[in-house]
Amino acid sequence: MRTQILIVGSGPSGLLLGQLLGTIGVETVILERSSREHVLGRVRAGVLEQGTVELLEEADAAARLHAEGLPHSGISLAFDQRLHRIDLEALTGGKHVTVYGQTEVTHDLMDKRDAAGLTTIYEAANVTLNDFDGEAPFATYDKDGVTHRIDCDFIAGCDGYHGVSRKSVPERALKTFERHYPFGWLGVLAEVPPADHELVYANHERGFALCSMRSTHRSRYYVQCPEGDRVEAWSDDRFWDELRRRLPEQTAAGVVTGPSFEKSIAPLRSFVAEPLRFGRLFLVGDAAHIVPPTGAKGLNLAASDVRYLFTGLRDYYREKSHAGIDAYSGKALARVWKAVRFSWWMTTMLHRFPDTGDFGQRIQEAELDYLVHSRAASTALAENYVGLPY
Repeated sequence: MRTQILIVGSGPSGLLLGQLLGTIGVETVILERSSREHVLGRVRAGVLEQGTVELLEEADAAARLHAEGLPHSGISLAFDQRLHRIDLEALTGGKHVTVYGQTEVTHDLMDKRDAAGLTTIYEAANVTLNDFDGEAPFATYDKDGVTHRIDCDFIAGCDGYHGVSRKSVPERALKTFERHYPFGWLGVLAEVPPADHELVYANHERGFALCSMRSTHRSRYYVQCPEGDRVEAWSDDRFWDELRRRLPEQTAAGVVTGPSFEKSIAPLRSFVAEPLRFGRLFLVGDAAHIVPPTGAKGLNLAASDVRYLFTGLRDYYREKSHAGIDAYSGKALARVWKAVRFSWWMTTMLHRFPDTGDFGQRIQEAELDYLVHSRAASTALAENYVGLPY
């Protein structure tokens, strides 16, 4: 088999890149190690920057998003038993974010790919990437007991942190930067209305909490938990009690409890790999970088990578220009590091660390107070939250 672009990974970044390339007639094949059902079963974040929504519109995959997504013009910071609203639209000239689950984005893009008759190969085992440092890259994979080969012009590695793409790069060619945070997020999904019509980020002496949602009837809540905690130790009752303790009274009163249908603990880390291009192999999204979910940047960073790579490949096939693909790594990383900084800042400001102590707590309180009372500081948060320009 031969294609122009081989995309490894059928998450939202791989599907979005494939859909955008399809709109300009560039051939793609997607290789996915898991089943379609497994990919659609992943529960991930769902706060989309305006730029991400515009990319989905360009890919003609935003109809359901506009019908069912929830535009949010602000967020609230909860501390000192009060809610402090950050008006995103007023501070950024009308920009907002949209709450729409990553699973739904994936589903929409899969449906578009199916309708266009484009090829996705699920349950592809033992994927290997070859000769991407030369002029004729190819991949091999096993399926149904047979080894197959796909030749291509370029490979886009959209297969996540644990995927084969980054692991295929020689160690000497790759530099990585990493920070682990000494706690996790215990998250639950429940079929209950959200406590507030917008997201609430809470700083409390017992630890961080977040009130989020997937829809007007499905809520996503998180509490900071110690590193090494086990999900089995958290009954639904214990979770709801702990969540309400960390919220201002008026917000806690709005928490509707119910049985959770998904509960998990996510470790927090910051990770960046440089560069993002190795000959004819490009790293995209979580294959190249991970951020704590505090700033709602993971999916949005993947989308911005896709935007830079798509425009570079578009220019290559339309105009025979290498300028865009040559600039891909530098442009993408410049935006990545700004989002890494923002996510780190939000995480350090809102969480209690083992060494926070009385001094650290007072610093957090002073920073939060300054943030909500300074228009300049609030604007900086808002500009980063809705998404920096490409």
